[in-house]
Amino acid sequence: MFEWLIQPWPWYVAGPIIGLIIPLLLYLGNKQFGISSSLRHTCAACVPGNIAFFQYDWKSEGMWNLVFVLGVFLGGFLGGYVFQNPEPIALSAATISDLQNLGLSDFSGFVPQEIFSWGKLGSAQGLVMMVLGGFLVGFGARYAGGCTSGHAISGISNLQLASLIAVTGFFVGGLVVTHLIFPLIF
Repeated sequence: MFEWLIQPWPWYVAGPIIGLIIPLLLYLGNKQFGISSSLRHTCAACVPGNIAFFQYDWKSEGMWNLVFVLGVFLGGFLGGYVFQNPEPIALSAATISDLQNLGLSDFSGFVPQEIFSWGKLGSAQGLVMMVLGGFLVGFGARYAGGCTSGHAISGISNLQLASLIAVTGFFVGGLVVTHLIFPLIF
């Protein structure tokens, strides 16, 4: 059993599990799914103040979402430290070649250490990738009315045109960053 847990799950197992989330949420009476809404629930629970945006019954609307986020963190910890897959991440030869052309060489972890490490945070590349990138992701999620998981899994399955437009924008933005901006940074 332990060997099965530490192996990457194939798409035909993980995909249906993710796909079953929406019918389960609809059955339970919830129509939204995503990570970005949990920030609003956290702020409403911790520091509501006199801000109208945070004055609502977060316990009935968002408790399940906060439990979900706790599960994401717990699952990340279990997957990263307890059930850690000893095999290196499987990258295609073309991806490795492209990343090596950009000056990256350490592919032993989940992400390249030349980009995502505490030592690189103070560098220009680190500031652009982690600080500016993190700000833009947060701003984009708020501006789009949700994050990629919320729009792609929940919004599109509820046939929301705004979610289809948002997901299209997410993919186009990812392509622009990957093929135009990322090579400029490195």
